[in-house]
Amino acid sequence: MNLFADIRTLVIDGLADMAAAGELPDALPTDAVSVEPPRDPGHGDMATNAAMVLARHGGLQPRTIAEGLARRLAADPRILKAEVAGPGFINLRLAPSVWQGVVRAALAEGADYGRSRLGRGQRINVEFVSANPTGPMHVGHTRGAVFGDALAELLSFTGHEVTREYYINDAGAQVDVLARSAYERYREAHGLSPEIAEGLYPGDYLIPVGEALKAKYGASLLDRPEEDWLAEVRDFAVAAMLEMIRADLALLDVRMDVFTSERAIAQSGQVDKAIAALRDLGLIYEGTLEPPKGELPEDWEPRVQTLFRSTAFGDDVDRPVRKSDGSWTYFAPDIAYHWNKVERGFDALVNVFGADHAGYVKRLKAVVAALSGGRVPLDIKLVQLVKLFKDGQPFKMSKRAGTFVTLRDVVEQAGPDVTRFVMLTRKNDAALDFDFDKVMDQSKDNPVFYVQYAHARIRSVLRRAVEAGLPVDDATLAGAALDRLSHEAELALARRIAEWPRIVEFAARGHEPHRIAFYLYELASDFHALWNRGNEDTSLRFLQEGDPAASQAKIALARAAGVVISNGLGILGVTPAEEMR
Repeated sequence: MNLFADIRTLVIDGLADMAAAGELPDALPTDAVSVEPPRDPGHGDMATNAAMVLARHGGLQPRTIAEGLARRLAADPRILKAEVAGPGFINLRLAPSVWQGVVRAALAEGADYGRSRLGRGQRINVEFVSANPTGPMHVGHTRGAVFGDALAELLSFTGHEVTREYYINDAGAQVDVLARSAYERYREAHGLSPEIAEGLYPGDYLIPVGEALKAKYGASLLDRPEEDWLAEVRDFAVAAMLEMIRADLALLDVRMDVFTSERAIAQSGQVDKAIAALRDLGLIYEGTLEPPKGELPEDWEPRVQTLFRSTAFGDDVDRPVRKSDGSWTYFAPDIAYHWNKVERGFDALVNVFGADHAGYVKRLKAVVAALSGGRVPLDIKLVQLVKLFKDGQPFKMSKRAGTFVTLRDVVEQAGPDVTRFVMLTRKNDAALDFDFDKVMDQSKDNPVFYVQYAHARIRSVLRRAVEAGLPVDDATLAGAALDRLSHEAELALARRIAEWPRIVEFAARGHEPHRIAFYLYELASDFHALWNRGNEDTSLRFLQEGDPAASQAKIALARAAGVVISNGLGILGVTPAEEMR
């Protein structure tokens, strides 16, 4: 059940009736017609902009349309009042039975409440993390991993067929550096002093890799020239790093469906094929780029390069794909990889990048538009930095990695559920402060605690009801006398529950899983407010002594809120709390 969608359908039907009566022109566009909660709850339960939207096309005054539509809406038994406000908005107040019906629907649908067919089975690829396989995950990767995984789950919840993908950057110079660094740890495993020169990876995490190399190769790689061992050590070290990365992601319960190797794509000839496909489209040419704006670098000189005509698709400049020395640029393998995704038949692509990749957005969107003929949209979500704090100061944990704080460090300090929820309490493109004191604080100011506490309180109500001999399974509660829910505080909680399907679709359309976290905090606030009012007004307590019918109705409301909290936390990848410790 999506109450807002149901009322929107009522609005669209009312407009069709007006058109049939000659009060509106036929076939007016209604895509922009919305039904939403009003900004001021005092104005009603819902508001529609229908008259404002259609007035732009119908040549009528908004209030004229609004007054005719309001009369038709008021005739529906679900609508207590339909009032025209301002230049032509219509504010709606719904009957209490509607909100009581929302409680019943949430209980009946359970884990499916809020699900939708928005995606209609659309195949969507969500690429996220994609960290260089040169070491353990750091705190910045943590946020990208949580965001990407929650987005994938949100899209799945709304009817998309989702593939979670990790792109392994294993073809660049960085993996050769990894091999040299691992080789020094291999030497160390043989009792030799490692030579960790500047530019190598100094982290202790490579010590086990060196020991594993010794176990496999013995002393056979010692004192041999680099060209003899580099490729083999590189492959061994990359495989070891990927196992570490998988283990780190598993700490957050993140599991990829596909790992795609940059090296494998390059070796398969897909770079040449992708560039050839663009050339066939007339989008590859030999040319010289304009000099960069501002002060010219000392080493800049005009030179002929092979360029992709990305300006034809909204980019600022055309992009080099081959250097003047004949080698591919860093962009060329990215072209091949995204062509690979298009060729696999995805209907839409999402890339989750760190904020330092902002410069890649336009060129990647351009190449996907070119290679798919505009059929496959690419949404690139940039994830901003995370700053760690403890005791009000920047927090430095043990840097086993050598240069950064690891994902494992954060999860071991805060736990996976807290880590995941907190990482989603800000929009992805806003910087996030992760304060270890605040995220472990048991107060309203800590959103993860506040939401979990609401769920734990609901579970405690159910346990106490069972102890009192009341049947509180969902089927029984859905059949309770829900007309006993009449207090404004109870109806306010039911109204919030009714918003859940709308919030889910809104978040999915915008690829914004943080909206789920925001909504859960608001829902928890409404539940706690009702709980606290019960401390003063005994008629609002969930268990009404001597009145099982009233108890079941009130418990049904609490349980419906619990269903939504559980569903929402499931999207975020957080386990709902059964009790607080």
